[in-house]
Amino acid sequence: MSEHRPRRYVAVGVGAVGGGVAALLHEAGLEVTAVARGEHLARLRAEGLRLAVGHDERVVRLRTAAGPAEVEWHDDTVVLLAVKSQQTQAALADLAAHAPPGTPVVCLQNGVSNERAVLRHFGAVHAVTVMMPASHLSPGQVVLHSLGAPGLLDIGSYPAGVDAVDEGVAADLRSAGFESVPRPDAMAWKHRKLLVNLGNGVDAACQDGPAAERLVELVREEGERVLHAAGVPVVSRADDLARRGELLRPLVRRDEAGSSTWQSLARRTGDVEVDHLNGEIVLLGRLHGVATPANELVQLTVNRLAREGSAARLLDAADLLARLPGCG
Repeated sequence: MSEHRPRRYVAVGVGAVGGGVAALLHEAGLEVTAVARGEHLARLRAEGLRLAVGHDERVVRLRTAAGPAEVEWHDDTVVLLAVKSQQTQAALADLAAHAPPGTPVVCLQNGVSNERAVLRHFGAVHAVTVMMPASHLSPGQVVLHSLGAPGLLDIGSYPAGVDAVDEGVAADLRSAGFESVPRPDAMAWKHRKLLVNLGNGVDAACQDGPAAERLVELVREEGERVLHAAGVPVVSRADDLARRGELLRPLVRRDEAGSSTWQSLARRTGDVEVDHLNGEIVLLGRLHGVATPANELVQLTVNRLAREGSAARLLDAADLLARLPGCG
């Protein structure tokens, strides 16, 4: 697949990230099919996607499908997998039943477990570090909050390297207004993003304040220790901050902005991706003999809130800190 050959994209999961990427690729002239479900799919078909980009609002009419069985597959089709990590296995089972095994699958997802799962079914897997302030709180609507670039989506092959698909997808993303470059060490960047995302559960569960900030520090400190003990390559925090720069600022509609985990609790979806964020650190800690009490507590707490259908940001982080060794 060469860089100059037209591509067709199938976006599986068109919430905040997948919906925003699909819509802007469509507006850039690329052929995109949006795979959605439920009320979101019904709204997309009846009314189109209500897309807010910064201060601008418009309706984008996307080609839709209720699942991979409804997609017309071609040898130049690329899958953009943008479901939450806890939904990957179900999405993969459906994809594997209908998509040709040579189809490239691009993981537009938080966490670092999705690429390995996809590799069990598809041989061409690509990892994207998603830095994209976006929200999806109502069926048929996506908000992209940045007045700068709508998102920063660097891509690379999994487990390492860069190929023509990476080059071409990055070029298509740039044509849609995103910042995107191919990176042979994409997973090292995704592990740095994992450390950032360890605070998502705190953002979802706890009220803002010094106690919440301290709990975020603790989960990230544990994460740094665990990844070091596991020998996992991670780009430096300085390199990550330099890459972000001011590309995604300033933000608008801040009252609707929040982490992906906060959005799941706010929408009362019943599940969250915390097992693939804090839970990833817990898993690696257990494998490598590193204690991770703060991440374990956040994982258990946020999963409980999701099961109970609790509202977001109800807890006082000080109560959680009091349950941690040395913090009470």
